[in-house]
Amino acid sequence: MSEDRELEELKRKKLAELMRRLSRGGEKRIVDLNSRNFDDFISKSDRPVLVDFWAPWCGPCLYMHPIIKRLAAKYGDKMRFARVNVDENPDLARRFNITGIPTFIVFVKGRPHDIQVGAMPEELFERFIRKFTG
Repeated sequence: MSEDRELEELKRKKLAELMRRLSRGGEKRIVDLNSRNFDDFISKSDRPVLVDFWAPWCGPCLYMHPIIKRLAAKYGDKMRFARVNVDENPDLARRFNITGIPTFIVFVKGRPHDIQVGAMPEELFERFIRKFTG
């Protein structure tokens, strides 16, 4: 087996393992995405995916992080939660025209479906999420 095929098989297995862990009822968390795993994670999700485009120096991003953690615990069985550090992944920020952070994009069946820009109170953010969780 060539190195490329071995690497692709390893990536496929790791992604399948990650998806299995995330689908367990007790484990609800926020997944760090990057340029290497973004497309696979988004396209293979069996649920809507909320992606938080953020940066560690961004005050509003840091304000939203505990809110997202609480909502991930509450809605993790109906929606996947992920984040992308725009400083470490500028290609993804460009691809989705991220000009301000935090920016939240909900992907459904691998495609961007809705977007919200900026920090907001937990009640408003939860309302945004409930549109996709039923």
